[in-house]
Amino acid sequence: MNLRFFSIASILLFSAFTLFAKNDVAVKETTINAQKSSIEWIGKKVLSQHSGKLNIKSGALSTKNGILGGGTFTIDMTSITCDDIKDADYNKKLVGHLNSTDFFNVAEHPTAIVKITKVLKINNKANAYNLTADLTIKGITNSITFPATFEKNGNVFEGNANITIDRTLWDIKYKSANFFEGLGDKAIKNEIELKVNIVSN
Repeated sequence: MNLRFFSIASILLFSAFTLFAKNDVAVKETTINAQKSSIEWIGKKVLSQHSGKLNIKSGALSTKNGILGGGTFTIDMTSITCDDIKDADYNKKLVGHLNSTDFFNVAEHPTAIVKITKVLKINNKANAYNLTADLTIKGITNSITFPATFEKNGNVFEGNANITIDRTLWDIKYKSANFFEGLGDKAIKNEIELKVNIVSN
C-alpha cells in the first residue's frame, strides 16, 4: 500500500513539475527593434493640424505561448519631428516650441515611458486586445486604456495601436480652451493622437 501510494505521489509530482516547467519556458521576453518601430503623432487646432514622428529608444515585450503578456518601452522625446510643414524655418520653430516648457520640456524630460499593466484579449477577434498602460510624460504618470492588435510572424512580434491622450493631464496646457479664455480659432485641442507600431527583434 505504501509503495503504491509512493508511486502515485511520484507520478503526480513529476506531472506537476513538468507542467510548471512548460509554463515557465513558455513565458518569454523579447526586445523591441527600435529602428523598425515607430510612433506617428497628430495635434489639432480648431481649423488645422500638425503631424510628425517620434522614435522609440528601447523596450521589451513579454509573451506566453505567442500571446502578449506585457511590456515596457521608452520614447525618445528629443527625436520629435514635424512632417507637414515644408518651410524649414517654420518647421524648426514649431519643433523648438514642442521641445519647450510650453509643451514637452524635453531638456528636463528627454524620454517618456509606456508600461503595459493589463492585457485583456478580446474574444472572437483574432489578435485583438484591450490594453491598459502607465504613460509617463514630463515625470507625470497617468493610466491609459486603448485597443491594440498583436500578432506573431515567425519569431517576430508586431503590435499596432491607435492611442488618444488628453495632453492637459500631463500639464501641457498651452492654448487649451479649458484653461484660457478668448482663444477662438487659435485654440489647440487637448487631444493628441498617437499611432504606435512596435516590432520585436
